[in-house]
Amino acid sequence: MRRRFLLTMWFMVCLALVSAQEQTGPLGRGRRRKAEQKRQRRLNPGPLVRHGRAPVHSGDEGAAIFLESYKSISNQESNYNVLPASKTGQCQYMGITMYEKAVWSPKPCLTCLCSSGSVVCDEVACPPLRCPLSMVPIGECCPVCVDPVPDIPELSGDSPVPNDPSESDPTDLIRQHHIKKMLKQEEVHEEENRFHKEVEKKKRKKEKAERKLREKEQKRKEEEERKLREEAEEAVAAEERKRREEEQKWQEGERVRRIEMEHKEMLQALEEVAQRAEEEEQREQEEEEEFVWLRGDVFQMPPSEPTAAAAPPPFPEPLEHTDETEDEDVPEIGGETEEGTERVTHSLPAGCTISDVIVTCENAKLTSIPPLSIPELKSLSLEGNAITAIPAEAFNGIPNLERITLSKNLLTSKNIHPRAFKSLRFLNRLYMDGNLLEQIPSDLPPTLQELKINENKLREIDENSFEGLNNLITLELEDNVLSEGNMDPQAFSPLRQLLYLRLGRNHFRTVPQGLPPSLLELYLENNMIEEISQGAFNQTSNLNVVVLRHNKIDETRIAPLAWIYHRNLESIDLSHNKLYLVPSFLPKSLVHLVLVGNQIERIPGYVFAHMEPGLEYLYLSFNKLDSEGVEPESFLGCHHSMTELCLDHNQLTSVPIGINEMPFLHFLRLNNNKIRTIAEDSICDPLNEEDSHLVALRLENNVIDPRKIPPMAFSCVRSYSSVVLKPQKNK
Repeated sequence: MRRRFLLTMWFMVCLALVSAQEQTGPLGRGRRRKAEQKRQRRLNPGPLVRHGRAPVHSGDEGAAIFLESYKSISNQESNYNVLPASKTGQCQYMGITMYEKAVWSPKPCLTCLCSSGSVVCDEVACPPLRCPLSMVPIGECCPVCVDPVPDIPELSGDSPVPNDPSESDPTDLIRQHHIKKMLKQEEVHEEENRFHKEVEKKKRKKEKAERKLREKEQKRKEEEERKLREEAEEAVAAEERKRREEEQKWQEGERVRRIEMEHKEMLQALEEVAQRAEEEEQREQEEEEEFVWLRGDVFQMPPSEPTAAAAPPPFPEPLEHTDETEDEDVPEIGGETEEGTERVTHSLPAGCTISDVIVTCENAKLTSIPPLSIPELKSLSLEGNAITAIPAEAFNGIPNLERITLSKNLLTSKNIHPRAFKSLRFLNRLYMDGNLLEQIPSDLPPTLQELKINENKLREIDENSFEGLNNLITLELEDNVLSEGNMDPQAFSPLRQLLYLRLGRNHFRTVPQGLPPSLLELYLENNMIEEISQGAFNQTSNLNVVVLRHNKIDETRIAPLAWIYHRNLESIDLSHNKLYLVPSFLPKSLVHLVLVGNQIERIPGYVFAHMEPGLEYLYLSFNKLDSEGVEPESFLGCHHSMTELCLDHNQLTSVPIGINEMPFLHFLRLNNNKIRTIAEDSICDPLNEEDSHLVALRLENNVIDPRKIPPMAFSCVRSYSSVVLKPQKNK
């Protein structure tokens, strides 16, 4: 289309040049006559027409007539105007599209018309002239007669007027030459375009084939790389399995060697003990022989019942079978009189044993305390019998006792004589667990350091219950019926040396008042404590451990000043309570925090930031933590102190933020969550070039695809065998 437009424009430029020449040339008489004839011809057009390329003559002096195709055009002058028409009547002429009714002159004396899609051309037939001089005017096709004009001077810049009718118009020749040249160039250009299109088509086809080939090659290379990578991963996994197996074999070997060494050491120790016992026995035998040699056989008593003067009170029913035939199988105990002139032997009750200075009568079905007379005895265990009472003289024959175990009997408070323990001047441990006591026994010796009355029916602790027990260090009163209503606040006043107090499994609703200032550890688990008031621990400034698990505490019932300024409180156990958040205002000195089994959904930001030197052990297992509940500032303050962190059995979908900033973390539990992916820097900081620190990492029972774990995700773990990944829930 662009080429056609250019060709049309070229035609119009040529016509403009011809018109300009006509207007600037000299007009003589011949030109005026020619113009007059032209006007006459236009007013009365001759019948000279031609259909196609053949002129049609009428036979009279060459006069032409109109064809049928021109009869519908009334006296219209042939020109180069383009007449509008519908697209259905367009004509094609020498590669040029002409509109309906368009008239043009492709060459002199030839006029063409586009009519109904057909091209009709008229060629003018020139009549013969009978004049001596004729010329073809510029822009005309037939010669005209002119008068001879002698010596017409040439005007500057004008062309001479031709007078030869047969001489061609140079402008028409130039125009035809340019038209042929343009048509030829157009054909060449179209040929070049066709050639370029063919070349471009072949080039595109070739590029497409090359692209397919490259894609195929790239796909093949990727497949080969994937296979190589899988083979490398399988080789690494096989190497890792082999290393783990070797390590397990080595550990098993070490364990076997260690067991063998321990066994050898134990055998060697037993041999040494047996050797020492044998040497001791031999030395005692030598001393006895020496004693007999010095004193003769005067003091060697026969194996018979002791005399009434030296005998202790008779044994109860279990000692009925004491005839001489059974004396050989019963262990004997003996003693000497104060003068050292008599040696006495006794038989122990059935089920009792003696070892050095310890008598054990556990589960011997005793109903009362056996009347022993062994002054050197240090420990007596009567656990698991049916003893119901302790008379005043029960321990008269064993005054040097240091430890008495009366657990799991049937003792009641009214059946214990008030002065039953008064004579025991060296007693420091008294165990009375699992009886039926309702009160603390009275007149306990002041030397007592450890008192255990767990699993009884204690209902009252008055201000005199611990009177005189200035040296008591450990007091255990668990699983009784104690509460703040039946415990006097002044009851603990005499216990100036008390360090360990256990009051678990009772009915306390608040922390008991009047706790001794010396207390280091307080155990109040399995009570009904609902709040921690501001003054609960005001007097216990040395407190180090507080255990409050299995109560009814929530974070809103902990007073802000209850323990925040305690400088020695390092361990708090608040597991199995009603906490929804990690409590604020925790002690500054806190090191060990247990919050297992609550309903914690969020770790508030900066909740550990005030602690010095920082939290080391944090247990948050079995809660409701999810990834949104752990803020970027949640662990602020304990990044450089955290050693153990347990977040297992929660609802985490990713590794919490801040774990990779804990360079001293040794144990991390994230198992039994909903973690899907492990980022390369979520656990180990890739910028940290220090030695590995993680000893154990638990990630089992999540939804992790081990194949998608980045290679450097566990770079800070000391040994890959310490990472537990199996099983996962998605399998």
